[in-house]
Amino acid sequence: MRRLTLIIIFFLISACSKSDRGELVGVKTNKFFPNKPQGMVLIPSGSYTMGPSNPNAALDQNPTLKTVSVKAFYMDETEITNSEYRQFVNWVRDSVVRHELAKAAYFKIGEDITEDDPLWEFMPLYNRADDGEEKSAYQLYLEENGLGILDIENKSTYKLNWKNKIAWERSDYLDANYAAVLEGGIGPDLLEDYEGFFIPADSTPNGLRAFKTKRINYAFREFDIEKNKWSEYQSLEIYPDTTVWYKDFEYSYNEPMHNDYFWHDAYADYPVVGVSWEQAKAFANWRTFYKNQHNRKQRRNIQLDSRYRLPTEAEWEYAARGGIERAEYPWGGPYTYDDKGCFLANFKPERGDYAADQILYTAEAESYWPNDYGLYNMSGNVAEWTDSNYEKGANDFVAGLNPNVEGSENNNKKVVRGGSWKDVSHYLKVSTRDYEYQNKKRSYIGFRTVQSYLGEDVGFQENPNKIF
Repeated sequence: MRRLTLIIIFFLISACSKSDRGELVGVKTNKFFPNKPQGMVLIPSGSYTMGPSNPNAALDQNPTLKTVSVKAFYMDETEITNSEYRQFVNWVRDSVVRHELAKAAYFKIGEDITEDDPLWEFMPLYNRADDGEEKSAYQLYLEENGLGILDIENKSTYKLNWKNKIAWERSDYLDANYAAVLEGGIGPDLLEDYEGFFIPADSTPNGLRAFKTKRINYAFREFDIEKNKWSEYQSLEIYPDTTVWYKDFEYSYNEPMHNDYFWHDAYADYPVVGVSWEQAKAFANWRTFYKNQHNRKQRRNIQLDSRYRLPTEAEWEYAARGGIERAEYPWGGPYTYDDKGCFLANFKPERGDYAADQILYTAEAESYWPNDYGLYNMSGNVAEWTDSNYEKGANDFVAGLNPNVEGSENNNKKVVRGGSWKDVSHYLKVSTRDYEYQNKKRSYIGFRTVQSYLGEDVGFQENPNKIF
């Protein structure tokens, strides 16, 4: 009886300690405030009539009009620039080199590598407990299951060491083994013959040694929602194809653009070109990873950022219109020049006359006036990849809510929008559709990224749609 009384008292005390008073109060969470990503603008949720303002069956490939609704999202103010894409290239380049140095340090022949060895600086990191620190349950699990410091290939256990800088200049090389990894050949203490990362100076146009761009490969995978599983890792060369300045224009002298456009600081703020749809997707994947990695390092107890991606065709057209229904161009009017006769975009106004707008090739990404959403060059400068597959007459069958035509193995054509510096005005219209194969690289196609907005963007504004 005494035991039963104690049990009843215990449960009464437990019940009294509950703060929810037995009510449905939900799980306690922190208030979420979305942060606007650097260099992006918010495109609010809304609806619009997708399709040409003045349907012309002879020119428009999608003459059917369709009213669609689009969820709010963030979009880059400008096309991705050479400078921004170089950040991606440099990060991948550094990670590839660090991986090779880590393997060289790990598999070094002879006595076990010590902290006095120069390659020790690039040993892969394993999240071990510090001296005197109690090991976590997960660390004990790793060691118990053979996933400890002897498993360099286990990517979930090991991570590259980014603490120390890479010595790129030959005069700064740490030792002969380090030189062998970067230059190629066999080091005095290394197990294998290394390929090296540089092209000799006597084999480059400018007489300077250059990094082997074919070695700058980014490995990534995506989650297939329909199949409910991750795709296989794909490794992709991500350096832009600078030869597009030759390939796209036969019998034309474009050598300066080939030599300087991507890497020279004079073009840092110009839109990157020579990237395929696949490379643009890789960039978006890296940008998501890079941001979330930073958040983890800051030990912020927050949920991961929504992923960066290419816009769907419907999102792109909605953003390009700038909130102006039935707009023919992003600036709203039907003309490509203002009341002073100045062109409003970078394009080819007349046959063979690329310079009538005073710009021969591309212009800086933040050129001309932005549209009413604050987006630059949604028409002209460079055409832009979208995430959508190209299907003629897509408006006849896509959904009215966030419409999109997803990729398939039988169709590798991707929708390209906006027109470019080498196109006539028709391709600058916000409704004009064009396409390119997803693996093709052009001197006139670039891209910009978007990020889905979490929640709704109504804030405390009065609902304009209320009926009473």
